[in-house]
This record gives sequence, C-alpha cells and structure tokens, in this order.
Amino acid sequence: MMPSEAFEQVSATGGIVTIGNFDGVHRGHQSMLSAVCQQAGQRSLPTVVVTFDPHPLNVLKPEVSLPRLSTVSQRRQLLQTYGADEVVVLPVTSDLLDMTPEQFFCSVVRDQLHAVGIVEGPDFRFGKDRAGDIDVLRGLCEENSIVLTVIAPILTDQQMISSTMIRRLLADGKLAAAVELLGHPYSVSGNVVRGAGRGRDLGFPTANIVAIEVMSPADGVYAGVTVIGGTSYRVAVSIGPNPTFSDESHKVECHVLDFTGNLYEAAFCVDLVSEIRSLHPFEDAESLTRQITADIARCREIVAL
Repeated sequence: MMPSEAFEQVSATGGIVTIGNFDGVHRGHQSMLSAVCQQAGQRSLPTVVVTFDPHPLNVLKPEVSLPRLSTVSQRRQLLQTYGADEVVVLPVTSDLLDMTPEQFFCSVVRDQLHAVGIVEGPDFRFGKDRAGDIDVLRGLCEENSIVLTVIAPILTDQQMISSTMIRRLLADGKLAAAVELLGHPYSVSGNVVRGAGRGRDLGFPTANIVAIEVMSPADGVYAGVTVIGGTSYRVAVSIGPNPTFSDESHKVECHVLDFTGNLYEAAFCVDLVSEIRSLHPFEDAESLTRQITADIARCREIVAL
C-alpha cells in the first residue's frame, strides 16, 4: 500500500480530485481543472490535483530520460493558477508502480484523499502496467460512492493535445505552436554564469543560463519576456552553439532588452513565446551584428509589454 507519509502535508481532503502527470499544464489539463473547479464550487468542496515526480516512465525506463516541460515547482504554481486548492506530489517509486489499480484507488483516492468526486479524461490509465482504464475507474467509483466525471479531450487538428505533442513541437523549434497548445508561455529557468563575453563585445550583453531542468527548444533564436525587480523586459534568446565563432558548445544566451545591471550568479527565468529564426553561421562579426539587430527588432514586435 501507499506509504502514508507521502500525504503528510495534505490538508484539503474530502474534495474533487483529478490525477495525472500534468507536465506543462497544457490546455487539456486546464480543461480538466476547469471541470474540477466547477464541481467543487457547486458543492463548496476543495479542488485537489495529484501529480507525480519523477515521471513514471523515467523510473520504469531510466534509459529513456523523458524531458520535462515543467519542474515540480512550476507545475504546482500553474496548477494553482488554474484553480487547484491542493497539489499533491506523489514520489514515484517501485512500490507505487507495483500497486494494482484497485490498491492505488483504495489507498490514494479513497483512504488518503477521501475523494467525493474524481474528474479524468477518456484515456486515463492507472495502476501497475497501466492496467486500470476509465471503465475500471468507473467501477471502483461506483463501489465507493464517488462521483466520476469523464470530460471530452481538447483537440487540435483532430488530435488530442498532449505533452508528447508539445515536446515534438519544441524539438522542431515550433515554439509558437507549442505555446498555443500550452495556453501560456514556455518557462525556462536556471542560473546566470559568465560566458565568453562575445555578446558584450558586439554591443549585446547576454546572460548565460545553466542548470536548466526542462526541455530546451531546438537550436535557434527565440523571443520571450522576463521579470527583474518587478519590471518586465523583452528577451532575445539564442539556444545552441555559435557557428560564426566556431563555438560548438550548447548554450542558452539571453539578451535582456533595455536592461542595464548585473545578473551574474542570479536565478533567471524567461518565458518564451515564439521562435524568431534558426541558427546559421555568418561571414563575419559585422554580418552577425546586423542580424542580431534585426532579431531584437523582431523581438520587440512579437512581445507586447
């Protein structure tokens, strides 16, 4: 059975529950939260979201190393933004993955959360080897007098929006399309370290970001926004190597428009909203400077403050 200490911080029990990975908290997830909030509001009950960390696939098949669209803290914040009163993060262990659908339901949904209702999509799977489907869930809910609501999926081009679909778009550098499915900007955060200083020498100082925990979009130049000291700034972001200077190291370099100050050693978060162009080498520094100037102008057009 599920160890009780996994739930020691849960305060909102006896509510309307939804369970899933919720990586990225995309528009499909937001639709789920909307249904949970509607039901909870009608009955004056709390809304409870159960998510997992790490992703079960990373435990079952560690060689796969599925990239994340959101850190746990980002996911929690987004879920709360879209209406969750309580976000329960279940540590994914071999014991958890060995639980049958019945064991998981009874331990987590019934005995720990005391759920009054549960909301899921038609493709919901749970328990060892994903043996539990929506029909199994329906039967367990009926046996335990828990109201089950199955919502319709959110579609794009007749396909269900999924985290997998968004990962593919990011891998192809189609950031604007990914953001459209997410329903919010794609956040990338890390720590600022000193780089080679080429951007500063060209007149465009950059913050070099390391220790990024989420999937990076394909190599290219992107437009985004950051908040520093309570003020929003546009950001032109270069992801990948610097072919003009034969630098093959993979970097995330952020030029914060209209900002003067020191960002070294600070935590930095940029909300990416759209691609600008792909990466390619230029003949010389002068040609690169002209292109960066054009990139910045395009960034101003894309990002409204």
